[in-house]
Amino acid sequence: MFYFLFKSVVLVPLLKWLFRPRVEGAEHLPGSGAAIIAGNHLSFSDHFMMPVMVKRRITFLAKMEYFTGRGLKGRLVAAFFRGIGGIPVDRSGRQAAQAAVDTALGVLERGDLLGIYPEGTRSHDGRLYKGKVGVAEMALRSGAPVIPCAMIGTFEAQPTGRRLPRLVPITIRFGEPLDFSRYAGMEDHRAVLRAVTDEIMYAILKLSEQEYVDTYATEARAASQAVPPNTGRTGTGGDRGDHGARTGRPVHVRAVRPRSRQATRAA
Repeated sequence: MFYFLFKSVVLVPLLKWLFRPRVEGAEHLPGSGAAIIAGNHLSFSDHFMMPVMVKRRITFLAKMEYFTGRGLKGRLVAAFFRGIGGIPVDRSGRQAAQAAVDTALGVLERGDLLGIYPEGTRSHDGRLYKGKVGVAEMALRSGAPVIPCAMIGTFEAQPTGRRLPRLVPITIRFGEPLDFSRYAGMEDHRAVLRAVTDEIMYAILKLSEQEYVDTYATEARAASQAVPPNTGRTGTGGDRGDHGARTGRPVHVRAVRPRSRQATRAA
């Protein structure tokens, strides 16, 4: 009740008036039944923009920190995520992450929509990073289709570190549902999970037209922070990433497809 009231009375009018977000590919969203919406994650604004433009309720996996913040801002953020039925994800270890997967499967078993960001965290420089295999495990264990989604413009609106978003055009682009029923019963095979995840990330990549980096976002961010400024070093995430984070503009270069299933099995 709170979700639909808050969405219809506050979020929808406000965000549509400010950003006039545009939706492409809405016909790919099911009118009923379970589905996983897997998207790139560029900004805190992503949590608001996508749900506003989808009629059905989307239950998101969100990091634990959103539920444990202090002060007025922290309490408001926690209240929002609890109000929309957000699932807190403890990223401290595999056992905690598995608990989040099990909770998310309950959402899909009810026939609801589940929203997830396979990168696991926001991109610090506007590029698309390697996906974590939790999304693949959910898809195979539930049998639900995966709908790729690209958030376009939210990085320019509110990159990491910016408190208030800029008023820039926003596009939410959905792709055709991905069916992984051919892998039924293989959710315990690590190579299969990697292959499914890479296929999902490639679908997101085609929609977003970002640069793809075959490194986890957390590792790339740590590497970029470890490189002293103006040293001329690039490294993983390198000066390009630092420049993007400082200016709020993503760096667009030729997209690189995630590793193929053959390469994954060989690894």
